[in-house]
Amino acid sequence: CFNAIKALVPNEAELELYQVHAVTEGTDAQAEVSVRLGENGRSVTAKAADPDTLVASTRAYLAALNRLMVKRTRGPNAQAMAS
Repeated sequence: CFNAIKALVPNEAELELYQVHAVTEGTDAQAEVSVRLGENGRSVTAKAADPDTLVASTRAYLAALNRLMVKRTRGPNAQAMAS
């Protein structure tokens, strides 16, 4: 799913960490996914939970990607670029 997102939202982020943990037990168990992305010396982590591991993975990846995008706009060069 990460490659599909990367095709839709081109970026230079590298997947540094991917962890899946079962939050609950049983057939309707919640999966909690942690994702860490790195780009140009910046690193962000995001988590998401869902009974469907693929959905949780996608949500965590998108959350981390959004955080990287915010860091880009708030980075040291953002002020110079806005001028």
